[in-house]
Amino acid sequence: MSQAPAIPKATRRRHDREIVALAVPAFGALVAEPLFVMADSAIIGHLGTAQLAGLGVASALLTTAVSVFVFLAYATTAAVARRVGAGDLQAAVRQGLDGIWLALLLGAAVIAVVLPLAPGIVNVFGASATAAPYATTYLRISSLGIPAMLVVLAATGVLRGLQDTRTPLYVAVAGFVANAGLNATLVYGAGLGIAGSAWGTVIAQCGMAAVYLTVVVRGARRHGASLRPDTAGIRASAQAGAPLLVRTLSLRAILVIATAVAARLGDAEIAAHQIVLSLWSLLAFALDAIAIAGQAVIGRYLGADDAVGAREACRRMVQWGIATGVALGLLVIATRPLFLPLFTGDPMVKDTALPALLIVAFSQPISGVVFVLDGVLMGAGDGRYLAGAMVLTLAVFAPVALLVPALGGGLTALWGALTLMMTVRMLTLWLRARSGRWIVTGATR
Repeated sequence: MSQAPAIPKATRRRHDREIVALAVPAFGALVAEPLFVMADSAIIGHLGTAQLAGLGVASALLTTAVSVFVFLAYATTAAVARRVGAGDLQAAVRQGLDGIWLALLLGAAVIAVVLPLAPGIVNVFGASATAAPYATTYLRISSLGIPAMLVVLAATGVLRGLQDTRTPLYVAVAGFVANAGLNATLVYGAGLGIAGSAWGTVIAQCGMAAVYLTVVVRGARRHGASLRPDTAGIRASAQAGAPLLVRTLSLRAILVIATAVAARLGDAEIAAHQIVLSLWSLLAFALDAIAIAGQAVIGRYLGADDAVGAREACRRMVQWGIATGVALGLLVIATRPLFLPLFTGDPMVKDTALPALLIVAFSQPISGVVFVLDGVLMGAGDGRYLAGAMVLTLAVFAPVALLVPALGGGLTALWGALTLMMTVRMLTLWLRARSGRWIVTGATR
């Protein structure tokens, strides 16, 4: 990519308009999602420590379970966008419906596992005797909303593929408002306690899914797409998502290993790690918004047999990723004295977190490239390469991270290992992008 001629100014402006139009609403929707857990925590926190601890365990389990299936959004976005580029809107909507049917099947399977096994799952994750009953109650009730959560993921992918990120933003904001209102009413007004919070979340998620389904069904009727489940199409959606599932599980393993290593370093280190990780995750939302734009735009160009446009869009998005990473890094450096007191007053935790925050700041341009190229390759349907690259990254990171406590390193060394991880990801993704092998045009890959 670096040896390619400069992108004409008019073309840059067109790409910039596309990126902004897709990325800004996507960022709003991404930020709205974690507010569900924050609202639950704020409301449940006033019931007592045991209830809040139970919510912490159950919400962590639910978040992990749902994040594993994020491929429903990624794979659907790429497949739908290709067909949009090819001008076949009927097939685009039909592809999206296959992803939604797959989401319903997976959601039903998760319910079948979680409902009977909830107490055992909670115990495995170390909930205390006082918190476990609350965690079990919340987990069991909330699991009933998992099919709706997965439908939301798949339907979001459909709309992104159709180049619409505004509707997901509106639905996410409305869902957050409804969730907060329902929780307050059911927890305190109806006196249901933590069960009321769980039911409020389930109702809000089902409402969001209903809105998405209404939008998608209208699109299907408008373009003459069948609403019936298609076994071949569902199987194809599952096959497209399987490599992305491997990628996601490998990434989750990296984050779990990092947290486990931080816990071995001491109380101050794990506390500081959680603070730094929360900031890192927040910054990821901004970069992931550009990646989402990449998924939609690249898929559309490839579906339209426009390899040149796909290359140019990729290059421009990388420039956006680097520039955004630099801006975020400078923002972290400038605001770190104000950021830390929001989370802790412990001088030891602050002193431990400060060097790690600097590493996060300086690594943001690397993260910018990683997120953008990740989105580009997802949009191209290059899931197998992404899976292999992430498994390789895990294989490099794991031994380095596990050596940190053995060699007497602290949290700064651990975040150095995480930066190494992001650097390996950047190199693997850049080599693939530079090779051009990801450029496979046509309505299907």
